[in-house]
Amino acid sequence: MSNKPRILVARAIFPDIVDLLRQHFEVEDNPDDILWNPAELAARLADKDGAFTTGSQRIDAALMAAAPRLRVVANMAVGYNNFDVEAMSAAGVQGTNAPDVLTETTADFGFALLMATARRITESEHYLRAGRWTEWRYDLFAGADIHGSTLGIIGMGRIGQGIARRGAHGFGMQVLYHNRSRLAPELEARCKARYLGKQELLRTADHVVLVLPYTPEARHLIAAAELALMKPTATLVNIARGGIVDDAALAAALRERRIAAAGLDVFEGEPRVHPDLLTLPNVVLTPHIASSTVPTRRAMARLAADNLIAFFDGRGPLTPVNTPQARAAAARSSQGLE
Repeated sequence: MSNKPRILVARAIFPDIVDLLRQHFEVEDNPDDILWNPAELAARLADKDGAFTTGSQRIDAALMAAAPRLRVVANMAVGYNNFDVEAMSAAGVQGTNAPDVLTETTADFGFALLMATARRITESEHYLRAGRWTEWRYDLFAGADIHGSTLGIIGMGRIGQGIARRGAHGFGMQVLYHNRSRLAPELEARCKARYLGKQELLRTADHVVLVLPYTPEARHLIAAAELALMKPTATLVNIARGGIVDDAALAAALRERRIAAAGLDVFEGEPRVHPDLLTLPNVVLTPHIASSTVPTRRAMARLAADNLIAFFDGRGPLTPVNTPQARAAAARSSQGLE
């Protein structure tokens, strides 16, 4: 019997990454990309020492109780709101994520979504495909300018800074930002960005982009009251996480033209989308694909795999998101060696 650690790859990933993992582990993978429910996931993890997840698998106290050997979970995502980090730390389970490798790709997409939203690209394409374009008109899908306008960014981590640089240096935008903590002066200068309080940013910006991590405190950070602060000509883009925006309140604001348009790559309760959003012409909707280029998704998968390999090699995780309690971790380690 092999003494290699046993791991579960919870979703379909690049076959060569699975082959790499098989060099180090006994691997159960999911090439058919079946979406296991929590009970099925727990059953498959019952005899596993590690897991490779993609952000859609919830790792919480109940699951870890059913998987006593589990020692490490590597997320193929920069976000890890699928992890109950406190419960994982208490149980001695290491979590890792995949930061940095998707920064520039995601910033590209955020800016693309901003442009599509402001210039009404999706709305006008649907109009053309429906055979409704019969003549030129002076106001045909007249949208908002991006160059020279005011960009407001909420969440000024690496991705937010990437969007700021694109706006300031590429489009001559005035960049405002709000963050939990103010950036160092040299970073502000590099991004040509000015710090503002959230309410003032919402009142001032022509285009607002959300790039902050999801936390319980961030739930519905943008709701009816915040939308009411924005200009009626303003746009809102969310490439952060579903739940940061109150999608029902946003749909009402868009329907009543209290803001001009929105671009959304993430949704509360995704893959479900609030039905009111699906009926509106002034919203661009994409299925959580901001990091979806082949090179970037490969880099994310490789980093998740390297985290698992480094952990079990004894080098420690490359990109940890928590510090497991030593006593609990030792107990799980002894169970894994039985």
